[in-house]
Amino acid sequence: MEIGIVGLPNVGKSTIFNALTSGNAAASNYPFTTIEPNVGVVAVPDPRLARLTEVAKPKKTIPASCRFVDIAGLVKGASQGEGLGNKFLANIREVDAILHMVRLFKDPDVVHTMGGVDHKRDIDVIETELMLADLDSLTKQYDKVSGKAKSGDKAAREALVILDALKSGLEAGQPARALGLDPRAIKDFCLLTAKPVLYVGNTDETPDAAIIADFQAYTKARGSESVVICGKLESEIAQLSGEDRAMFMKDLGMETSGLEKVIVAAYKTLGLCSYFTVGEMEVRAWTIPVGAKAPQAAGVIHTDFEKGFIKADIYSYVDIDKYGSEAALREKGLIRSEGKEYTVKDGDVCHFKFNN
Repeated sequence: MEIGIVGLPNVGKSTIFNALTSGNAAASNYPFTTIEPNVGVVAVPDPRLARLTEVAKPKKTIPASCRFVDIAGLVKGASQGEGLGNKFLANIREVDAILHMVRLFKDPDVVHTMGGVDHKRDIDVIETELMLADLDSLTKQYDKVSGKAKSGDKAAREALVILDALKSGLEAGQPARALGLDPRAIKDFCLLTAKPVLYVGNTDETPDAAIIADFQAYTKARGSESVVICGKLESEIAQLSGEDRAMFMKDLGMETSGLEKVIVAAYKTLGLCSYFTVGEMEVRAWTIPVGAKAPQAAGVIHTDFEKGFIKADIYSYVDIDKYGSEAALREKGLIRSEGKEYTVKDGDVCHFKFNN
């Protein structure tokens, strides 16, 4: 699953991307430093893995991961091609969710392309450009679908009803994800505003509490999660390791880094959760959509597991954490056998059985 980092130029996208991925994406105080999107794979923080590793003592431990894409800054008029907008909008179209970086810091040395810091205006500019791009896309699709509908095509008639609802909503200033339509019904239209959004406010080392509160209230009213971090500070933390990092964070009164909160929130925004496999060779977290059935979860490991699924022996992380071994769980009857209709839960430990 890919998460695209978007926002106006000079809001700190590449700085955060570098801190997330320990990468070397260009980061400067002038617009359009990023032209081609940078891509990095980021481990999803999960303290449960450490405990499972302690119990199983495997040869290796593998966390779940997300792919982050650093997309160049959008500007007002991007939907009409301003600032290489068409190219950047195409990059956004390819990701599964949007991490919308919003500038909350003031710095005379870092140019603001809109003239000054205003998180509401900045959010609206990006959202408007995405809606305009969607309207343009829908207009082109509408012409094709309406022709088929007139000829009596049943599927086209049904699609036309959805298209009408989408077009009306977008023209009224509502993104596709806020219209209450079945996500499966609008998936094939490939709309930018149908993608889930996580807002990340980038502040400085002395944040303004009133601005943060207003930013959080504004994003919540839009139906989206938000996280507030200090990009400059997170970059410094990301460059440290081991005891130095722990001491630095302790001095700052931080139990977890802001970036860890961003990754976990992004995972949640995508509607994902993790289950585990535990053995002598490896302990591993696997990513699945919330609500996935057992065969679907098994298919994440290998398609043959899904095709030949027989059953799954399952126990919860909470139980293994409490009792410390699978042997103890067997004695207490806490390992259960589940079939094809079982919905795998976050934190389940699964052993799949299948036909070759």
